[in-house]
Amino acid sequence: MLDSLRWLALEVKYLDRARDFYTTRLDLPVERESDTEVALGAGETELILRRPTRVPRGGLHTHYAFSAPAEEYDGWWDRLEDLDPDEHVFGSSRSLYVDDPDDHCVEIGEVGGGSGITGIFEVVLEVADLDRAEDFYADLGFEATDRGSDRRRIRLAGPMDLELWEPQLGLADARGGVHVDLGFGTPDPEGAADRVADRACAVESLEDGVRVLDPDGHYLTFEG
Repeated sequence: MLDSLRWLALEVKYLDRARDFYTTRLDLPVERESDTEVALGAGETELILRRPTRVPRGGLHTHYAFSAPAEEYDGWWDRLEDLDPDEHVFGSSRSLYVDDPDDHCVEIGEVGGGSGITGIFEVVLEVADLDRAEDFYADLGFEATDRGSDRRRIRLAGPMDLELWEPQLGLADARGGVHVDLGFGTPDPEGAADRVADRACAVESLEDGVRVLDPDGHYLTFEG
Protein backbone atom coordinates (compact mmCIF):
# COMPACT_ATOMS: atom_id res chain seq x y z
CA MET A 1 0.00 0.00 0.00
CA LEU A 2 2.75 2.48 0.98
CA ASP A 3 5.72 2.04 -1.35
CA SER A 4 8.24 4.70 -0.32
CA LEU A 5 9.19 7.14 2.43
CA ARG A 6 9.09 10.53 0.72
CA TRP A 7 10.19 12.64 3.69
CA LEU A 8 10.95 12.85 7.37
CA ALA A 9 10.67 16.33 8.91
CA LEU A 10 12.57 17.38 12.02
CA GLU A 11 11.94 20.47 14.10
CA VAL A 12 15.10 22.57 14.58
CA LYS A 13 15.73 25.74 16.53
CA TYR A 14 18.27 27.36 14.21
CA LEU A 15 18.18 26.48 10.51
CA ASP A 16 21.74 27.59 9.81
CA ARG A 17 23.17 25.44 12.59
CA ALA A 18 21.16 22.36 11.61
CA ARG A 19 21.91 22.85 7.90
CA ASP A 20 25.62 23.09 8.63
CA PHE A 21 25.58 19.86 10.67
CA TYR A 22 23.88 17.78 8.01
CA THR A 23 25.68 19.22 4.99
CA THR A 24 29.15 19.42 6.55
CA ARG A 25 29.22 16.40 8.85
CA LEU A 26 27.05 14.03 6.80
CA ASP A 27 27.47 15.44 3.25
CA LEU A 28 23.73 15.60 2.57
CA PRO A 29 22.95 17.80 -0.46
CA VAL A 30 20.51 20.69 -0.22
CA GLU A 31 17.52 20.04 -2.50
CA ARG A 32 15.60 23.24 -1.71
CA GLU A 33 15.40 25.82 1.06
CA SER A 34 13.37 28.76 2.31
CA ASP A 35 13.28 31.01 5.35
CA THR A 36 11.52 28.31 7.39
CA GLU A 37 12.88 24.97 6.13
CA VAL A 38 15.72 23.20 4.38
CA ALA A 39 15.17 19.94 2.46
CA LEU A 40 18.19 17.65 2.18
CA GLY A 41 18.59 14.58 -0.01
CA ALA A 42 19.03 11.13 1.59
CA GLY A 43 18.56 8.68 -1.24
CA GLU A 44 14.89 8.64 -2.29
CA THR A 45 13.89 10.41 0.95
CA GLU A 46 14.06 14.08 1.86
CA LEU A 47 15.20 15.01 5.34
CA ILE A 48 13.42 18.28 6.07
CA LEU A 49 14.74 20.65 8.73
CA ARG A 50 11.94 22.95 9.80
CA ARG A 51 11.54 25.86 12.17
CA PRO A 52 8.36 25.67 14.33
CA THR A 53 6.22 28.21 12.50
CA ARG A 54 3.17 26.11 11.54
CA VAL A 55 1.77 22.59 11.64
CA PRO A 56 2.97 20.03 10.85
CA ARG A 57 5.95 21.26 12.85
CA GLY A 58 8.36 18.37 12.40
CA GLY A 59 9.35 15.89 15.06
CA LEU A 60 11.04 16.63 18.37
CA HIS A 61 13.93 14.46 19.68
CA THR A 62 13.32 11.97 16.86
CA HIS A 63 15.47 8.83 16.62
CA TYR A 64 15.96 7.72 13.03
CA ALA A 65 18.57 5.79 11.02
CA PHE A 66 20.52 6.47 7.84
CA SER A 67 21.74 3.59 5.67
CA ALA A 68 25.35 3.52 4.49
CA PRO A 69 27.53 0.78 2.92
CA ALA A 70 29.53 -1.40 5.31
CA GLU A 71 32.86 -0.53 3.65
CA GLU A 72 32.37 3.15 4.58
CA TYR A 73 31.31 2.58 8.20
CA ASP A 74 34.78 3.01 9.72
CA GLY A 75 35.16 6.25 7.81
CA TRP A 76 31.95 7.59 9.31
CA TRP A 77 33.15 6.58 12.76
CA ASP A 78 36.44 8.45 12.27
CA ARG A 79 34.63 11.47 10.89
CA LEU A 80 32.19 11.69 13.80
CA GLU A 81 34.52 10.53 16.58
CA ASP A 82 34.62 13.99 18.18
CA LEU A 83 30.86 13.66 18.83
CA ASP A 84 31.53 10.61 21.05
CA PRO A 85 29.44 8.11 19.07
CA ASP A 86 27.73 5.18 20.73
CA GLU A 87 27.93 1.84 18.89
CA HIS A 88 25.70 -1.22 18.86
CA VAL A 89 25.94 -4.45 16.89
CA PHE A 90 22.92 -6.21 15.39
CA GLY A 91 23.96 -9.64 14.13
CA SER A 92 26.73 -8.90 11.63
CA SER A 93 25.86 -5.21 11.20
CA ARG A 94 27.09 -2.25 13.21
CA SER A 95 25.39 1.07 13.89
CA LEU A 96 26.77 4.26 15.37
CA TYR A 97 24.64 6.87 17.13
CA VAL A 98 25.25 10.60 17.58
CA ASP A 99 23.04 13.50 18.62
CA ASP A 100 22.52 16.40 16.25
CA PRO A 101 22.43 20.01 17.53
CA ASP A 102 18.67 19.77 18.22
CA ASP A 103 18.82 16.51 20.23
CA HIS A 104 17.66 14.21 17.44
CA CYS A 105 19.39 10.82 17.74
CA VAL A 106 20.99 10.08 14.36
CA GLU A 107 21.97 6.49 13.59
CA ILE A 108 24.20 5.40 10.72
CA GLY A 109 23.92 1.67 10.05
CA GLU A 110 25.63 -0.79 7.75
CA VAL A 111 22.74 -1.32 5.35
CA GLY A 112 22.94 -1.96 1.61
CA GLY A 113 25.44 -0.78 -0.97
CA GLY A 114 26.15 2.42 -2.82
CA SER A 115 28.17 5.33 -1.51
CA GLY A 116 27.65 7.87 1.26
CA ILE A 117 24.28 8.19 2.97
CA THR A 118 21.90 6.18 0.79
CA GLY A 119 18.55 6.52 2.58
CA ILE A 120 16.56 6.40 5.80
CA PHE A 121 15.82 2.86 6.90
CA GLU A 122 14.23 3.41 10.32
CA VAL A 123 12.11 5.97 12.16
CA VAL A 124 10.99 5.73 15.80
CA LEU A 125 7.69 7.21 16.98
CA GLU A 126 6.60 7.64 20.58
CA VAL A 127 3.08 6.34 21.22
CA ALA A 128 0.81 6.24 24.25
CA ASP A 129 -0.84 2.89 23.56
CA LEU A 130 1.27 0.29 21.75
CA ASP A 131 -1.59 -2.01 20.77
CA ARG A 132 -3.63 0.85 19.35
CA ALA A 133 -0.68 2.19 17.38
CA GLU A 134 0.22 -1.25 16.03
CA ASP A 135 -3.33 -1.78 14.76
CA PHE A 136 -3.34 1.65 13.11
CA TYR A 137 -0.10 1.09 11.20
CA ALA A 138 -0.92 -2.53 10.39
CA ASP A 139 -3.93 -1.21 8.46
CA LEU A 140 -1.49 0.85 6.39
CA GLY A 141 0.45 -2.29 5.45
CA PHE A 142 3.17 -2.35 8.13
CA GLU A 143 3.94 -5.83 9.51
CA ALA A 144 5.36 -6.67 12.94
CA THR A 145 8.87 -8.19 12.84
CA ASP A 146 10.09 -7.88 16.44
CA ARG A 147 8.75 -7.04 19.89
CA GLY A 148 10.75 -5.69 22.80
CA SER A 149 11.23 -8.03 25.74
CA ASP A 150 9.38 -5.56 27.97
CA ARG A 151 6.41 -5.47 25.54
CA ARG A 152 6.69 -1.68 25.34
CA ARG A 153 8.08 -1.43 21.84
CA ILE A 154 7.50 -3.06 18.48
CA ARG A 155 9.29 -3.01 15.15
CA LEU A 156 7.23 -2.94 11.96
CA ALA A 157 8.37 -3.43 8.36
CA GLY A 158 7.04 -1.25 5.56
CA PRO A 159 8.61 1.26 3.15
CA MET A 160 11.13 1.61 5.98
CA ASP A 161 11.30 0.04 9.43
CA LEU A 162 8.96 1.81 11.82
CA GLU A 163 9.51 1.41 15.56
CA LEU A 164 6.73 2.28 17.96
CA TRP A 165 7.86 2.98 21.52
CA GLU A 166 5.89 3.78 24.59
CA PRO A 167 7.73 6.59 26.46
CA GLN A 168 11.23 5.37 27.36
CA LEU A 169 14.93 5.77 26.69
CA GLY A 170 16.31 3.36 24.10
CA LEU A 171 19.80 2.60 22.85
CA ALA A 172 22.12 5.62 23.10
CA ASP A 173 19.43 7.21 25.32
CA ALA A 174 17.33 7.80 22.20
CA ARG A 175 13.64 8.63 22.45
CA GLY A 176 10.79 8.17 20.06
CA GLY A 177 9.86 11.34 18.24
CA VAL A 178 6.76 13.35 19.08
CA HIS A 179 4.55 15.12 16.48
CA VAL A 180 6.67 13.58 13.71
CA ASP A 181 5.80 14.54 10.11
CA LEU A 182 6.21 11.69 7.59
CA GLY A 183 5.41 11.63 3.88
CA PHE A 184 4.73 8.40 1.98
CA GLY A 185 4.37 7.52 -1.66
CA THR A 186 1.44 5.29 -2.59
CA PRO A 187 -0.53 4.53 -5.76
CA ASP A 188 -3.78 5.20 -3.85
CA PRO A 189 -3.54 8.11 -1.39
CA GLU A 190 -7.28 8.28 -0.77
CA GLY A 191 -7.50 4.53 -0.21
CA ALA A 192 -4.67 4.64 2.34
CA ALA A 193 -6.38 7.45 4.24
CA ASP A 194 -9.74 5.65 4.13
CA ARG A 195 -8.25 2.59 5.86
CA VAL A 196 -7.50 4.61 9.00
CA ALA A 197 -9.94 7.51 8.75
CA ASP A 198 -12.21 6.13 11.48
CA ARG A 199 -9.36 6.34 14.03
CA ALA A 200 -7.48 9.37 12.73
CA CYS A 201 -7.73 12.60 14.70
CA ALA A 202 -7.98 14.57 11.44
CA VAL A 203 -8.08 13.92 7.69
CA GLU A 204 -7.20 16.72 5.24
CA SER A 205 -7.29 16.67 1.45
CA LEU A 206 -4.25 18.33 -0.14
CA GLU A 207 -3.47 19.34 -3.71
CA ASP A 208 -1.15 16.34 -4.12
CA GLY A 209 -2.59 13.82 -1.67
CA VAL A 210 -4.17 13.32 1.74
CA ARG A 211 -2.85 14.06 5.23
CA VAL A 212 -3.99 12.28 8.37
CA LEU A 213 -3.19 12.88 12.02
CA ASP A 214 -2.72 9.61 13.89
CA PRO A 215 -4.00 9.05 17.48
CA ASP A 216 -0.58 9.97 18.91
CA GLY A 217 -0.26 13.28 17.08
CA HIS A 218 1.99 12.19 14.19
CA TYR A 219 1.22 13.56 10.72
CA LEU A 220 1.18 11.16 7.78
CA THR A 221 0.87 12.48 4.24
CA PHE A 222 0.03 10.10 1.39
CA GLU A 223 1.02 11.21 -2.12
CA GLY A 224 0.62 9.48 -5.47
